[in-house]
Amino acid sequence: QVQLVESGGDLVQPGGSLRLSCAASGSISSNYEMGWYRQAPGKQREVVATITGGGSTYYAGSVKGRFTIDRDNAKNTVYLQMNSLAPEDTAVYYCNARRFFIYWGQGTQVIVSS
Repeated sequence: QVQLVESGGDLVQPGGSLRLSCAASGSISSNYEMGWYRQAPGKQREVVATITGGGSTYYAGSVKGRFTIDRDNAKNTVYLQMNSLAPEDTAVYYCNARRFFIYWGQGTQVIVSS
C-alpha cells in the first residue's frame, strides 16, 4: 500500500509558475514509476508527465517545454514544475505511482485565470 499526498496547487495568473509536490509514504523503490495526471472539468483524466526510477521522462505534447517532472527518492517526493501556465492548464492534478499496482493521490487544484 502506497499513500500519495499532493500539495502546491493554487490560483495563478496566465504566464505564472507553480511547483507541485507529491509525498509518498515509506520509501519509494526505484522500480516505481511516478507520474502526474490532470483532469479538467468535463474532460477525461490525462497523463501530464511520468518519470521512471532511472530518470527517464515522458511529457504530454501540450506541456513539453513548459513542465518538468523530477523525483527525489531520498525525500520520497516527486515534483512537477509548471511554467508559462495557461488557462488550458486548469485542472485537478493527481500524483500517480505504479509498480505491481497503481496508486493515486487525492489531487490538488490548479486554476490559471486572470
